[in-house]
Amino acid sequence: MEQTKTVRPGEELNTKSLLSYLNEQMEDLPDEELVVRQFQAGHSNLTYLLKIGNWEAVLRRPPLGPVAARAHDMARESTVMATLAPHLSIIPQPLHFCSDQGIIGAPFFLMERKKGIVLDTEFPEDLEATPQLARTISEQMVNRLVDLHAINYEKTKLVELTKPEGFLERQVHGWIKRYHQAKTHDHKGLEDLTTFLSDRIPTSQDATVIHYDYKLNNAMFSEDGQEMVGLFDWEMTTVGDPLCDVGVALSYWIEPNDPTLLKRGFGKPPVTVQEGFFSRRDWVELYAKKSGRHVDHIEYYLTFAYFKLAVIAQQIYFRYHKGQTNDTRFAQFDQTVAALIHHGRETATTELT
Repeated sequence: MEQTKTVRPGEELNTKSLLSYLNEQMEDLPDEELVVRQFQAGHSNLTYLLKIGNWEAVLRRPPLGPVAARAHDMARESTVMATLAPHLSIIPQPLHFCSDQGIIGAPFFLMERKKGIVLDTEFPEDLEATPQLARTISEQMVNRLVDLHAINYEKTKLVELTKPEGFLERQVHGWIKRYHQAKTHDHKGLEDLTTFLSDRIPTSQDATVIHYDYKLNNAMFSEDGQEMVGLFDWEMTTVGDPLCDVGVALSYWIEPNDPTLLKRGFGKPPVTVQEGFFSRRDWVELYAKKSGRHVDHIEYYLTFAYFKLAVIAQQIYFRYHKGQTNDTRFAQFDQTVAALIHHGRETATTELT
């Protein structure tokens, strides 16, 4: 299953400038051509594989076009990863941060390349997708999130970068504001959903490190699928209510009976619809058992996570609608927004089963 492809048109890097910079900043690089490939997953930051002879690194930069203030902060993401990597081996080690926008047109950072398989809509052809393997992968996803939440953030630099007090309240009101800033037209049920989220904010548990974009295709597994070996996309990471992280994870954990647009997007459904994968209820119960935390009000956190996904889809569609990106993957994202709003409203009034 190939993870990288030829760089998408319009998203090329200035390889001459970049190679010159790398030779100045990195020690003992081979005297060979710089080869650039692009990781195709993701709708936000752009991620590339750099190869010079036997040297490899992953480059991460913000998306093209205007970006929201304080969004896509490469310096912060690389600092977060460097801070947490000693505590959790699945986190790629950052290698270098560059603030000079003259090199490739934006700040960027380099990190080590992890090797393994990333599961999204299918398994590799040489890996048999058994129910037992599906269960193992499910357990790994829960267990590694428990490990992340167990890190003592007060002994890390995250104390300087985060503000856990009042986190959930700020998040709810902030994401509602972001939706209205990116609004292109009215969506049925939006007002009911935002009223529910504003009026029913639960009391948070003790704060932990949260990844806040924790999902299967942000994880990498060993070739046999038995162990998680990498976890990516640390842009959203902060310190806050751990159930916010669980809610996000559940929102990406698609079940066979989920609505079609939610399940399939505009392509194949994720592998979590296959036999043996946890249900969302299984996921929550194992998390509660392993972490020792209560999971009261988990439906609220899942509802909020669906709303966040709706806002992110709306922000992406807004950029497409305004001509700030020509990526045709985004042309139908307004339908995704509508589906997520509808599903969020249903989740708010339905007990997780």
